Amino acid sequence: MRLEPLSDEFARDPYVAYAVLRHQDGPVWDAGLGLWLLPRHDWVAAAALDKRLVRSPDGVFAADEMEARRRAANWHDMPLHSRFVQFSLLDSDGPVHDRLRRLVFREIGPGVIARLKVETETFVAALLDTALARGTIDFVADFAAHVPGHVIGRLLGTPDEDAAMLCRWSQNIVQYFDIDRSDARKALAENTTAEFHDYLKALAAQRRRAPRDDLITRLAAAEDAGAINHDEFISTAMLVLMAGHGSSIDVMSSGLAALLRFADQMRRLRDDPAMLPPAVQEMFRFEPPLPFFHRHAAADVELAGRGFAKGTTFGLLYGAANRDPAVFANPDRFDVARTPNRHLAFGYGAHLCLGNHLARMTLETVFGALLVRTREITLLEEPVWKRGLSVRGPKLLQVSLR
Repeated sequence: MRLEPLSDEFARDPYVAYAVLRHQDGPVWDAGLGLWLLPRHDWVAAAALDKRLVRSPDGVFAADEMEARRRAANWHDMPLHSRFVQFSLLDSDGPVHDRLRRLVFREIGPGVIARLKVETETFVAALLDTALARGTIDFVADFAAHVPGHVIGRLLGTPDEDAAMLCRWSQNIVQYFDIDRSDARKALAENTTAEFHDYLKALAAQRRRAPRDDLITRLAAAEDAGAINHDEFISTAMLVLMAGHGSSIDVMSSGLAALLRFADQMRRLRDDPAMLPPAVQEMFRFEPPLPFFHRHAAADVELAGRGFAKGTTFGLLYGAANRDPAVFANPDRFDVARTPNRHLAFGYGAHLCLGNHLARMTLETVFGALLVRTREITLLEEPVWKRGLSVRGPKLLQVSLR
């Protein structure tokens, strides 16, 4: 079987194809992607926990094979993208991953989340003032797209007025991780990486002259102390911005789309705002914004009842796993009170999303304000969904607010 992630049908509803995959006897070989697809919850969880399955291909493939694979997938001739994007905390393993993860983890503690929550509430309130005055908006472009840049920018230390630019840069870079890797998209990703690097380098220089209570200041100090090198500083700062921008916009928009589709759940949440935390978890389960990640076998492994040789590549289908009826009762039903909810939208194991608490706080703040300050939200036309395998979310969501 082969997925068709660029098709209209897959964009509208990938879960039909995912259900077919789950009904197969074992992992499914996709010749177009060149990997084994893992669609069941227990398979994905096992793969994510297995330390022999790694994100980075370094050490898995010989140098000549690596070069051939990179050229075949059009990943070559991207010097800056290779240094600062293809290498990152997300795409590293072992001691390097653990060192970078600890550095960032310290900066997203409960105290920081509490401070950002207050700032997010103020920002969302002002954004809602504008949206309610207009009445009719594209929720994606006119609302959701503005929130994560502000929240993550405050964490990192970027000026509020740069949020739109940083969001655009993040999208330009991240788009190259999906399966459509044309030369035009390649040039866009590489050129944007250069702009992003120069911006962060200049910002770090400012913080060295005048330190602030932000992540850029502490990353620059870590580089000066030799705890990280320059490439790690730039890639980590970029990752914090890029990982949170697109996924937050997507799940915010798909979360509203789900509430509009399941009107009884919208009413239920309006009647009992205390259900916001499980409702947000259900938004991540129902439409995970990052539904696909890969792993490479760094050694021979047994998975899903069969053996695979070193060098095998797997596609972990988090989107399919989150609708697995073996784990979730009535999985295609959006249920704001679902508990337990063992979704895998934040990943699992060593690569569990560092920003998951920040992401959930942001969505709880947004939907808490949205449901309190509106009497009615009406869907004006069917959502237009993004195409691709690595992202999931509406690119257009026209609604009216009263």
